[in-house]
Amino acid sequence: MADLTLSFVSNFNERVEPLMNGTVKADGIEIIPTYSHPSETFWRQLKFQEFQVAEMSMSSFLIARSRGADMIALPVFPSRRFFHAEQSYHVDSGIKEPGDLNGKRIGVGEYQQTAALWARGVLEHDFGVSQYKVHWYMERTDELSHGGATGFTPPPGISFHRIPPDKSMATMLVNHEIDVAPIASHLSRAVNVIDRSTHIRGSGDWSKVQPLFPDEIGEAKRFVAAHGFVPVNHTYIIRGDVYREQAEIAVKLFEAFSAAKEQMAKTLLERIPEALQFAPEYLAMTRSILGDDPFPYGLKANQAMLDTIISYSHEQGLTPRKMKIEELFAAETLET
Repeated sequence: MADLTLSFVSNFNERVEPLMNGTVKADGIEIIPTYSHPSETFWRQLKFQEFQVAEMSMSSFLIARSRGADMIALPVFPSRRFFHAEQSYHVDSGIKEPGDLNGKRIGVGEYQQTAALWARGVLEHDFGVSQYKVHWYMERTDELSHGGATGFTPPPGISFHRIPPDKSMATMLVNHEIDVAPIASHLSRAVNVIDRSTHIRGSGDWSKVQPLFPDEIGEAKRFVAAHGFVPVNHTYIIRGDVYREQAEIAVKLFEAFSAAKEQMAKTLLERIPEALQFAPEYLAMTRSILGDDPFPYGLKANQAMLDTIISYSHEQGLTPRKMKIEELFAAETLET
């Protein structure tokens, strides 16, 4: 019988699912799972600290910790993407390549979210697009945003605007009221699109909305060769009062997360739908670009990634200083 019961909230993630469904168990711990969309999860946890263990936006976590939030992270990063490569642009904007974004109007779901943090950082450092030389348009309202829970205000010197509640990034992009937005390229080519964040239908000439990186796989290959990692999206945190009472759970949870990921990796190929005829070839290509484990856990394997996101957060004015690793992660995991 478990010695400890922990409430645990997370979106569905195949690398975490064995822990959520009880196939993998943390030593002496019973997980009481709640499945929740990340946007709702983060808002609830940042505002109310409802759950003892929770999935958390990496960017919002950095901001919250810099402001004294009572939570500590585990070096568990099962959600990663190339966020900067998900941008699409309106062809009437005159944009031909990423460096042309200076002076343009760029949509973001939420200014402080991890996706926007990575996109700004990579566009600036890799393509020369200064965060101060573009105009940012944020979709989420204060009431629904993570920033509403952390006390976000636009950093000094930023050209910051809000998208009206009767519009979305999708509608503004297709109508060329903004020039760029993280609207996935396969959605951009649709005749009618429902924006993932607001479900406001966008209609118009979607042939004029094109991916900023037409070869997303090629851009991913370039990024990994240059930086050595896939940008992280979320981590998992333990509420401070729970951690202080039983600090040993940090290692137990980390080991359970690692075991869950390993279990899913072993059956990856057999879980790919058989209708994808070239699944083995695609998996081999993915591994040739990203390595055998695109989702490494632990601090040693993620040092470069963490140094980068911590630096981006500070230079973008989201955190007042560069946070230290030992301020962010449970002491018992610092050698992982």
